[in-house]
Amino acid sequence: MRRVTILGATGSIGQNTIDLIDRNRDAYQVVALTGGRNIERLARDAIRLGAEVAVTAHDDLLDDLRAALGQSGVAAAAGAEALTEAAARPADWVMSAIIGAAGLRPGLAALEQGTTLALANKETLVAAGALVMQTARSKGGTIIPVDSEHSAVFQALGGEDMASVERVILTASGGAFRDWPIEKLRSATPEQAATHPNWDMGQRITIDSASMFNKALEVIEAREFFGLAPDQIEVLIHPESMVHALVGHVDGGILAHLGAPDMRHAIGYALHWPERAPLPVERLDLAKLGQLTFRAPDMARYPALDLARQVMERGGLAGAAFNAAKERALDGFIAGHISFTDMADVVGRVLDRIEARPGHIDAPFTLDNVLQMDHLARYEADNVMAERQ
Repeated sequence: MRRVTILGATGSIGQNTIDLIDRNRDAYQVVALTGGRNIERLARDAIRLGAEVAVTAHDDLLDDLRAALGQSGVAAAAGAEALTEAAARPADWVMSAIIGAAGLRPGLAALEQGTTLALANKETLVAAGALVMQTARSKGGTIIPVDSEHSAVFQALGGEDMASVERVILTASGGAFRDWPIEKLRSATPEQAATHPNWDMGQRITIDSASMFNKALEVIEAREFFGLAPDQIEVLIHPESMVHALVGHVDGGILAHLGAPDMRHAIGYALHWPERAPLPVERLDLAKLGQLTFRAPDMARYPALDLARQVMERGGLAGAAFNAAKERALDGFIAGHISFTDMADVVGRVLDRIEARPGHIDAPFTLDNVLQMDHLARYEADNVMAERQ
């Protein structure tokens, strides 16, 4: 029986993970489930799966969680330290699906135990890739990517020599506004941006898809995870979302990974790795599908992709600054303080301001410095947004 922990259990990735575990419950012992403000869902799943502990990220909700758990025997905890402690509990497999920089410390805590970390949190590698990969190597931990694109690359690379890899192509649906006139984007609302044409995801990641900030994060993540040079990573718009990634080799051949747009494929692959197991996902009917289309991204429509290139060129802690500024810009858009198109401008200005401060971007790569950069970039992002109002 495998001991498993799910960090971010109440979000879309966490719920899909629970769905797969629930279908074969006798094979798993749930150690910990963590979540945010959806206490009812967190408690319900913790009780049903017999978790040892349920943790909410919010200290003020501890009493609510205890009440919801009742006499179930599931322990309750709350706060950032409790999240990290839950991640550090002995487990064979840990799903890291906490959104944003908040997932960094718990993910590192899991790797410190030498566990297998199923990484759905893009920000972990973007903000602290060198630190995370070194922790995995030194502690004997294993990281399996859960982003559909990185899972696809990981699978396509099975048995291949990385020295033969010439390029990696990440696909993107283009999000809610892929066919909108560019001049209309400035007036786009958070509600419009949060409607995805293909995937069923949470509000924040769906808006990131519309702005292509999610793909910008994935480009940086691919560089960190697979050790690629920036010019080896390409992005293509693929409206059907059936081809998740392609790997091109020095002989001109390209291996593609195809699958229905269902996150349970990547989650299930990570859950059962290194083996494969039957999954409750749609089987592709290519004859019925008829065609697959691709086009190059319009950089004027998706400036986040250019920012990702700048981050990789800057190196150091630029990824941490980029991620934090992106999160605050997204907060500002959702709150109605800035427009959809302002987000990329805010992030770009933050990167410029921080780079102008000697000793910040090139500071030593430690967890404390990553977290300090995160705070600094959020502060600068708030300043930039305030100046625009």
